[in-house]
Amino acid sequence: MKEITRTPVVILNFKTYLESTGEKALNLAKFSEEVANETGINIIVVPQHADLLRVSNEVKIPVFAQHVDAVEAGGHTGSVLLESVKMAGASGTLLNHSEYRMKLADIQKTVEMSYNYEMVSVMCTNNIETSIASATLQPNFVAIEPPELIGSGIPVSQAEPEIVEDTVDAIHKINTKIGVLCGAGISTADDMQAALDLGSDGVLLASGIILADDPKKALFNLVSKI
Repeated sequence: MKEITRTPVVILNFKTYLESTGEKALNLAKFSEEVANETGINIIVVPQHADLLRVSNEVKIPVFAQHVDAVEAGGHTGSVLLESVKMAGASGTLLNHSEYRMKLADIQKTVEMSYNYEMVSVMCTNNIETSIASATLQPNFVAIEPPELIGSGIPVSQAEPEIVEDTVDAIHKINTKIGVLCGAGISTADDMQAALDLGSDGVLLASGIILADDPKKALFNLVSKI
């Protein structure tokens, strides 16, 4: 199993913005690598599936998939096969993002498949209760993201800090090796520092960087206080 042992971790989800599609996805990945190299921060990029192969061929920082389906190789037209994203260069995947919720049985299967194929699994959750349930499935990371704060510009680390603290405590009672990421509304250095101060291992973010006037500068600023 490939493990991410260096923290803090910054996972940049490209989502499906035009600003992070095609050639722009490659540019985002390249400057993310530059920031990672200059700062020593562990930055992971998560492009759309169509851009995975190209991005992974052009950068050396970790590249994750946005989602995989709980299917085996065969007749599953339209599904995302875990083996295919791994062959395209992904070393991990997001699961159960608020914009792509999964059934519990499918989550369990994809986590197991991720372990079998030495892929890092990042389980997205929306509250403390689901975080605890997710931790019992033993993903590598749990990313807590209250959906009402996603894209709001209001960071969960400041709006609802107790959610982050309580999630960290609850998950570590189950397994201290499961990392906890703080998501939703993260965009500034103060947000990043607050998330770490609350006990998280890093952040999962998207629009605060992707849609910034100068994404590279925004990413540098995000990690400037670490």
